[in-house]
Amino acid sequence: MPFRIPAMLTIRPARAADIPAIAGLYRAAVETGTATWEIDPPDEAEMLRRFEATTQGGYPYLVAEAGGALAGYAYAGAYRPRRAYRFTVENSIYVDPAQQGRGIGRRLLQALIDDCARRGFRQMVAVIGDSDNVGSRKLHAALGFTLIGVAPSLGYKFGRWLDQVLMQRPLGTGDASAPD
Repeated sequence: MPFRIPAMLTIRPARAADIPAIAGLYRAAVETGTATWEIDPPDEAEMLRRFEATTQGGYPYLVAEAGGALAGYAYAGAYRPRRAYRFTVENSIYVDPAQQGRGIGRRLLQALIDDCARRGFRQMVAVIGDSDNVGSRKLHAALGFTLIGVAPSLGYKFGRWLDQVLMQRPLGTGDASAPD
């Protein structure tokens, strides 16, 4: 069945006022899923600290609203802290489980890609926390990411070993020219 994007879907920059809803969505992801390898959900204060560090660092943080409620969020951050990585970002995306399969993740990720390209970033890496996360792998592939590696059994959560899947896509001109 093809996905159906909600008619009233809005993608916009996140605000501090969104943090309670973001924290709630992330709490569910931590407690029930393997998209994140955190074991204990951070509280709202920690989620606000992370949000502020991301946005003050010059990275985008977006939310999707459907019918006035938070349907998902996505952000980009530094891939690695060393200066040579400064043009490469890592993406994170979370969609409310009740809203999955409706195209929200695709809209969020495309908006994040576009925003990062406008900011001058040249590469985006997806670190997918479980090789069984076929939905995330397909979403990233549909938006131009290629598989660059699978690191087996790096994490342990819910009584099983988890693989880490790496996918990458160029932003803007990618590596065809030197960055500004």
